[in-house]
Amino acid sequence: MLRFAIKKVLLAVSTLVTVSVLTFGLFFAAPTNPAELMCGNRKTCSPEQQQMIERRMGLDKPIVTQYTDFMKGIVAGRTFGEGEGARNCPAPCLGYSFRNDEPVMDIVGRTLPVTLSIVFGAAVVWLVMGVSIGMVSALRRGTVFDRIAVVTSLVGASMPILLFGPLLLIVFVYEGGLLSYPQYTPLTENPAKWAAAMLLPWLALGFLNSAMYARLSRAQMLETISEDFVRTARAKGLSKLRVYGRHALRAAITPIVTIAGLDLGVYLGGTVITETIFGFTGLGKAALNAAINLDMPLVMATVLLAAFFIVAANIVVDVLYAVIDPRVRLS
Repeated sequence: MLRFAIKKVLLAVSTLVTVSVLTFGLFFAAPTNPAELMCGNRKTCSPEQQQMIERRMGLDKPIVTQYTDFMKGIVAGRTFGEGEGARNCPAPCLGYSFRNDEPVMDIVGRTLPVTLSIVFGAAVVWLVMGVSIGMVSALRRGTVFDRIAVVTSLVGASMPILLFGPLLLIVFVYEGGLLSYPQYTPLTENPAKWAAAMLLPWLALGFLNSAMYARLSRAQMLETISEDFVRTARAKGLSKLRVYGRHALRAAITPIVTIAGLDLGVYLGGTVITETIFGFTGLGKAALNAAINLDMPLVMATVLLAAFFIVAANIVVDVLYAVIDPRVRLS
């Protein structure tokens, strides 16, 4: 197990380093000079001012030195500029935004909680709803419940969030008046307002994803209950709850854990459409604005964070395999 853990960590580190190299290469492939972006108006910004900004941000150094300084800043922090104008950026330092000269970590710290709130709440909805409906549908195959569940999952899987999100706003906010327009409130500030603001994004993202999980859960459960070990357990006289809930479910849920881990990793990197529809400024929307404005330090930060979430989700999934499926532990 220790060798397995070390191997996974080394693979994760090498993946993140590769991503950092690629994103840093895109930084220099951008057609606009970063100093011009920070300088502001091109007509009033003199070449001397641009050179001063380049020296202060370390943009006048060779590319290898800049990349080394960037990686050192993540681990140990770094200092921008010299003398009285020097600015200390504590670890993890991801640089300063080219657009507003704000530390990138401040922007991440402001937007990441919004994305985390949306994704984790929606994940609870789609896992509980999708897996439950799929399992019950498989055990009641051919019944009215199964047919309704199949049709509903097909509708949900076919409906884009660009349609479903505004539809929820129309029904619950604009026409129904049951809810106020979502306005993000930090969880630590007011849990009740936080949950109320997150309700519609959770329903939108959760319902559409639960359709896919319902179909996957149903298919996996139907395949599992036809296995020999399930028939043997039933022949021994075990109760249906123990056969299906303990034995069949553990075997059927393994692929679902894989998909759930990948989905969480991807969504934690930013839910651009969901955030835009409901007027939230999360990590995804911040990344989109940074890409449009060529704010490369913020782009690199969001790409690295997205890669980290995906890598971390894969490691968690591998560990959960050993917990859920005894066959993994035996192998």
